[in-house]
Amino acid sequence: MEDMSVKNLVLSGRQIVTGSGAIGYLKKLSYKRVIIVTGGSSMIKNGIIDKAKEMLIMSGSGVRVISGIKKNPSFEEVDEGLKVFNEYRPDCVLAIGGGSAMDAAKAMLLSYEFPELNKENVIEYKEKGLIPVHRKTDLICIPSTSGTASEVTKTSVITDTEKRLKVPIITDCLRPDIAILDSDITMTMPANIAAETGMDALTHAIESYTNHNLDDFDEALAKAAIAGIIRYLPDSCKNKDALARQKVHNYSCMAGISFANVGLGMVHGIAHSFGAAFNMGHGLTNAIILPYVLKYNSRDERVAAKLKELSYACHCEDIIERIEDLKEKLGIPESFAEAGLAEDDFIDNHDLVLEHAMLGATKVNPVPVSKEHMDRMLSVVFYGDEIDF
Repeated sequence: MEDMSVKNLVLSGRQIVTGSGAIGYLKKLSYKRVIIVTGGSSMIKNGIIDKAKEMLIMSGSGVRVISGIKKNPSFEEVDEGLKVFNEYRPDCVLAIGGGSAMDAAKAMLLSYEFPELNKENVIEYKEKGLIPVHRKTDLICIPSTSGTASEVTKTSVITDTEKRLKVPIITDCLRPDIAILDSDITMTMPANIAAETGMDALTHAIESYTNHNLDDFDEALAKAAIAGIIRYLPDSCKNKDALARQKVHNYSCMAGISFANVGLGMVHGIAHSFGAAFNMGHGLTNAIILPYVLKYNSRDERVAAKLKELSYACHCEDIIERIEDLKEKLGIPESFAEAGLAEDDFIDNHDLVLEHAMLGATKVNPVPVSKEHMDRMLSVVFYGDEIDF
């Protein structure tokens, strides 16, 4: 009989290259044809895409660029990118940008390598173990924000615009081969984006740490990430401190390694629902929701004990209060109403948000969540009320 305590942990792909100027590692690579996938215009305007292209061309690679990926990438964008993939036939995909660019690149690569996959069957194939682990095309990720950690995870989150639903695609072949963590690239982030993405990373680490699936290796990564982000995120946001930016960049990656093995929880279940329904940024939604869910989950003795451990590790009396203080310092709204979401829109879409919030990561929350409790939780995070249930 198989020992259920045995776990197969993956801590990264082939390599993690970190530090100021780490993008220079591209000079050491040699490919025939590279497709660069990036977001809106920031990576183009600040010269990062041209810099990457120059390094790749110097090493003998041909380069094609797909740009304009939106903050919540859709299956339509993936299909458009796939046309370029099938025409250019790359042997390497390089994602440069935030989580949306990396997630889109992953989904495009998945469809390119395995043409039988589409938005209608990808979840079924994943659940049945039909998606191959290995692929022919290399995947390199250079994050420009310190939040999603898509550079080390096996996840791509794509929005189904018809259903207004975020679809997490989780399969081993989506884990990038090389992650390049260059703090210089993060220096263009404005304070609000640094704050929201940093809170996203903190959410990953805390949901991993409080998940009942936690193991010794990922416990160490998650705990260090939590303490490090809480310590360095204010300087990263307010002062654009170079050391703080690299620290948060590294800790975000560590949180990603941890949750890729362990799983998340209800914060992400609710955040994906709000993000898809109202086209809200993922980091902001996580940041708003996090303290409320921690209060709800603290009714579990094991979660309460872990939160006490985190309070000690972060040199504070109460880790939840510490997170609330951090949010206030960073200018993160306390509720969705304060963030500007109209009450009428929330009420009109309530049933859809409730239905979708019960899916995904909510299913592995350390405290089982009934539909009744989720209904009340949605009101709590929208209005900023106290949890009295």
